[in-house]
Amino acid sequence: MKRNWMLRGMKVALFVTTGTAVFGFMVMSLWNCLMPTLFGWRLISFWQALGLLLLSKILFGGFRGRPVQHLHWRRRMMERWEQMTPEEREKFRAGMRGRCGQFGSRATEPKA
Repeated sequence: MKRNWMLRGMKVALFVTTGTAVFGFMVMSLWNCLMPTLFGWRLISFWQALGLLLLSKILFGGFRGRPVQHLHWRRRMMERWEQMTPEEREKFRAGMRGRCGQFGSRATEPKA
């Protein structure tokens, strides 16, 4: 059992190391192809590219989105929608049309 755990840990470490190296190389290659040509900036090394990746992770919160927050908001909005009466729903739609143009309009409604 312990051997299986160690093997799994080594695989994860290998994938993380490989992924980091690939992303670092991609950032370095893209930077060195685009930035000097477009803006006249200097070339960067592999380690500087890894630093850029780390900085972007710190500043922007990582490379993945946050689907959990999105799903929480959506679920809460659906609960509110289900609790509305048909009159409240129509009032909501009318308010959204006023703010967002034809948002939520039906195809059978004539356009003004």
